[in-house]
Amino acid sequence: MAETLRDILDAAARGVFPPDDGGTTVVPQHTYRDAGVIAFTAHSVVFTDEDPRWVRETLRAVAVDCDALAATLNARFLAAFVERTGRTTDTIDALVVGSPLPGRPPLTLTEVADPGHPRAVRARARRDDVRLWEADGGVVVLGRGVAGRLEVAVEVDEEVRHRGLGRRLATAARHLAGEPVWAQVSPGNARSLRAFQAAGYLPVGAEALLLAP
Repeated sequence: MAETLRDILDAAARGVFPPDDGGTTVVPQHTYRDAGVIAFTAHSVVFTDEDPRWVRETLRAVAVDCDALAATLNARFLAAFVERTGRTTDTIDALVVGSPLPGRPPLTLTEVADPGHPRAVRARARRDDVRLWEADGGVVVLGRGVAGRLEVAVEVDEEVRHRGLGRRLATAARHLAGEPVWAQVSPGNARSLRAFQAAGYLPVGAEALLLAP
């Protein structure tokens, strides 16, 4: 049986990656909401319900003018992908994953049940089963995102930044999760990327997510 996107992600969370053979694997979307590209080391995965022949033909055309290993995240391919699907995309994120940790989180958290909380509302646009906890000066959000993986986002109030709270919130997610927890971080957001690295999250690849309108 062919691998699904969830199979590939579950293996990556265990440190087992697609072969570094310069190839591209095309798999169906897990849900209508999420399509996109994940680039691992020397191998990419395109998850889409579009014709795989279109994906490969477009990549071949793009690779004429760029390194073939970079074709899936090249601006020309992503622009063609967006145009064909009618979707939108924000940025190319660094994709990191943290294994679950036992015991209690390293700070006091209060779960927020209010579905109208602004951070929960934003999270539900991209995730299912969203849960949110508040700490003194920040929030941590967990929800089911791409292929049902558990994803985390953290937010720190401006007045308490540069005190390590982002790292503690990212660590708290690993205690709350009970399974591998994923984060998408813009590479330009160095402060956030450093916080997740300090919290023990490991880089997996790069991801461009295309969202349905």
